[in-house]
Amino acid sequence: MTSLCKNQAVLLLFLISSPLLHSHLFTHAASTSPPITRPRILFMTGLGSDDDYSDDYLDDHSSPPEVPSPVRIPVLNREARLCPYNPCLENQEPCANLAVQSGCLCPGLSGADQPPHAPRIQALLPISEGDDRGKVEVQWCAPSSVVSGYRVVVEGTDGDALEFGDALRRGSLASLEVGTKVCVVAVNNAGHSSPSEFSCNRYDPPESSEHNVFAWVISGGVALLLLVVITSLILWKQNMCQRGKRDSTDGLGNPSYSTEGTL
Repeated sequence: MTSLCKNQAVLLLFLISSPLLHSHLFTHAASTSPPITRPRILFMTGLGSDDDYSDDYLDDHSSPPEVPSPVRIPVLNREARLCPYNPCLENQEPCANLAVQSGCLCPGLSGADQPPHAPRIQALLPISEGDDRGKVEVQWCAPSSVVSGYRVVVEGTDGDALEFGDALRRGSLASLEVGTKVCVVAVNNAGHSSPSEFSCNRYDPPESSEHNVFAWVISGGVALLLLVVITSLILWKQNMCQRGKRDSTDGLGNPSYSTEGTL
């Protein structure tokens, strides 16, 4: 009995230790056992924060987001507009004051520490009415500069100039000869402007209405005289024709009348 148990133990040990049998048994077991599925490992990179995860989760599982109502955003940059300032008009409020009051824009101005730009002469016109009748009025426009006053220089006056305030845009001069040069100069604490082609002009008065009326009177008188002469010639010619006809009629009515003499 003891030997039989030993024999069975030796046989079992042999079977276990045999490599061929072990390989066969393992192959058989592998063929008969169901296939083993290995778990798939996913490596995720670039994960966002917890807030992104929660947002994605809510986007996938929550209801569609509500469309926000339009919000009116105030416009900060308004369209720029120029100040209602005309440099050719007199006694206007300075453009700098208008800009402070309404936020409008003034044309570029050179500072008070720089000599002003030259003004522009607008017209040289003779004065035909009022106390200044016979004088010449000069009109100008202000430059884009800080100006404290104006000077009007007339050619041939040995440098003497007429002074005008910074708010004025016109002044009266003594009677000028045709072709006299007139210049307007702007002045401030830093100096004065230099003469230019548009700050100087020569006096060339337009034809006055009195001259035009006188010309029309002369033309009308000449036309009337010609009309009288032509009418007189026509009447004289008609008179001569009628007189000739009357003489011929009188000669035919007298029987004793003959061109060959008496009968």
